Amino acid sequence: MDSASRKLQYWRLYVLSLVLGIGGSFQYGIQVSAIASPAMHVQSFVNYTWMLRYGAPVADSTNQLIWSFILAVLSLGAWAGAVHSGSLPVTYGRKKTLLFNNVVAIVAAFFMLFSRTAKSFEMILLGRLLYGYNVGLGLSVHLMYLGECSPKKLRGFLTLTGSIFIGFGKVTGQIIGIKEIMGSEEMWPYLLAVSGIPAILQFATLLFFPEAPRYLYIDKGDTEGTRKALQWLWQDDDLKMELDDMQKERESAQGEKAKTVKDVLTSRCVRWQLLTLAIPCAGVQFCGINALYFYAFDIFRESGVPEDQMHYLSIGIGATELITVTLCSFFIDRAGRKKLMGYGYLLMGVTMSVLTVTLSIKHLNSWIPYVNIALIFCVICLYGLGPSGVSMALPADLFLQAWRPSAYVISGTVNWLSMFLVGMLFGYIVDGLGQFCFLIFVAYCIFSAAFMIYFVPETKGKTMVEIMEDFNKLNYKNRSADIEKTDIAFATKF
Repeated sequence: MDSASRKLQYWRLYVLSLVLGIGGSFQYGIQVSAIASPAMHVQSFVNYTWMLRYGAPVADSTNQLIWSFILAVLSLGAWAGAVHSGSLPVTYGRKKTLLFNNVVAIVAAFFMLFSRTAKSFEMILLGRLLYGYNVGLGLSVHLMYLGECSPKKLRGFLTLTGSIFIGFGKVTGQIIGIKEIMGSEEMWPYLLAVSGIPAILQFATLLFFPEAPRYLYIDKGDTEGTRKALQWLWQDDDLKMELDDMQKERESAQGEKAKTVKDVLTSRCVRWQLLTLAIPCAGVQFCGINALYFYAFDIFRESGVPEDQMHYLSIGIGATELITVTLCSFFIDRAGRKKLMGYGYLLMGVTMSVLTVTLSIKHLNSWIPYVNIALIFCVICLYGLGPSGVSMALPADLFLQAWRPSAYVISGTVNWLSMFLVGMLFGYIVDGLGQFCFLIFVAYCIFSAAFMIYFVPETKGKTMVEIMEDFNKLNYKNRSADIEKTDIAFATKF
């Protein structure tokens, strides 16, 4: 069977990636971008309900505090969801966990939808908290489920669909959030509730898909169920190589229970995997992409873009990220994770250094703001082609079955708490440093690039056991060769 025919053979896997992307990553993208459009209407609603209760308008500082918490509570909910992504998929399986998670999103949508009718802004807060929980749990289990269903040659491409759907969700949220569609005074509750629709679609379609084969084989010991799941997903009767790989992983973890977060944090045998996971996951928030989005509107204004056209330019930025993340999905299994992420961070750091200089001399010539616009789009392209997509594929690559759920807990915790930290502190950093705030992110990008390029082994096209052996050379590099070989054999047991 030629390569093109074999790729068509996995069409059910592609459909599964579509179903998982719509119900998890797509929702997150919508939540990130759609909330900005009705900001004025939600703040007006808070003032209206305050007047009804207390007979006086809410103070501006209080209204701003409530709005800030509405924005930030998504990250806190997502962190709670990420914490549960280590236990629920182990206890109930990947599929059942996602079905439960969709119910959470549907309940959140009802809170949003009826908040105005109930005259309660607290329902918006609760809805955002539940949406956050849904996103934090859903993104981790989405990647876990899809990574465990995929053959190694497609693992990078399929897990990257999470980033593609996040980008697609951002663009969709920006489009439906314009005032001509759902960003109006009358429609804002429906805009906030729209994430319930993907949850309903995923719940209805996921019922027809099997449980993750690796979960069935390694965690449950269900050989026949695993074979049926693989045959249904891959449409292939020749499963010997994949089953042998699972058997090796199962033997290496024989008698083990799923590892706890404490095990991952303290065990020497996964020390470098943990560093490789934590630095890129934090880097997604600390690489300066949020600062770039913040400054973009100021740069557009300096270039003479009318205020009522700003929203359409933000759609252009979102579309650029979506296009480049999609391109990354075609490159990741050819170029590899290490090169895309390492050189992506490096080029982002260089480009933001140039941007810092041009922002400092923008008053010298009328054409410099246009250069700044071009540099913004360059950074967005580099972010989409490397760090944005590759970071989501890492947990599925780096950890064996017993360690993977807790690895996703750590990945989610780092990501969401970093997002919360940046959201709370970024305004103060900008006020204090202005355009020089980019230098902080430049330093982090250069550090991340050096770490990825010089220390991290490549994972593309390798089995889980082969990846573990590569990392054991770093985890036990100070030991003798004989001890190192022994450690490789039982590394997963401590």
